[in-house]
This record gives sequence, structure tokens and C-alpha cells, in this order.
Amino acid sequence: PGFPRTLGQAKALDGICELDLVISLNIPFETLKDRLSARWVHPASGRVYNMDFNPPQIQGVDDLTGEPLVQREDDRPEAVAARLRKYKDAAKPVMELYKSRGILHSFSGTETNKIWPYVYTLLSSKIPPVLSDEEH
Repeated sequence: PGFPRTLGQAKALDGICELDLVISLNIPFETLKDRLSARWVHPASGRVYNMDFNPPQIQGVDDLTGEPLVQREDDRPEAVAARLRKYKDAAKPVMELYKSRGILHSFSGTETNKIWPYVYTLLSSKIPPVLSDEEH
């Protein structure tokens, strides 16, 4: 989930550049847990499958080799839940910092295609359009 994840990282980033816009995507806990828990990998190649978005042709086996897929320990549902709780605790002060600076913009939802138009509108209002050579 994004960067910076901790207050230490946020302060280190301050030393490199001055942020004028921070985007936070608020996705329900259960949605994140389900998506991360649906991830399986082919250990030898590193190929990643998601049982919801890009499942293997045959359940549980790699498309190219036919070898078994495995679920990483940190992708198991109970591990994902613990990771998300830890992230939320660490990220809270980061969000408060950027909120206090008036640069935090939050968007909520579960589907990229529904959130993106709002993010795009925000970015379009902050970043001037890039003109092609013909438009100059």
C-alpha cells in the first residue's frame, strides 16, 4: 500500500522534496483482505495469479509448467489481516501529518474504474496539461 507508510518515511521524504498533493485510497478492510488472499504464485518463475482477476487455466497449477501454485505465508487470510492492522496503525500518523498540511485528498471505493475518474479530475486541476509540439 503506497509510500510513505510510516512517519519516519514521511519525514525522510520531506528532506528530499516538498509534497503539495497526497492521495489516500480508502478501500474496505474486507476487500483488501479478499484480494490479497486470492494471490497465488508459481515459485520457480515468480508468476503471480489472482483467483479473482487472472486465475490459472486449471485451478491450482501454473499455466506454462503445470506445476503446483503456492500461497505465500504472508498472503494467507490471517496473515493479511495482521498486515493490514499493522499498516493502518503505522499509516495513521502519516495521514494526520498530511491532513494537517492541507494536502491530503482521500477517495473511497472498491473498484479502480470507479475511483479513477475522481482522482483524474483532482490531478487535472493540479497539473497543467502537457502540450504536444504541434500545439505550441
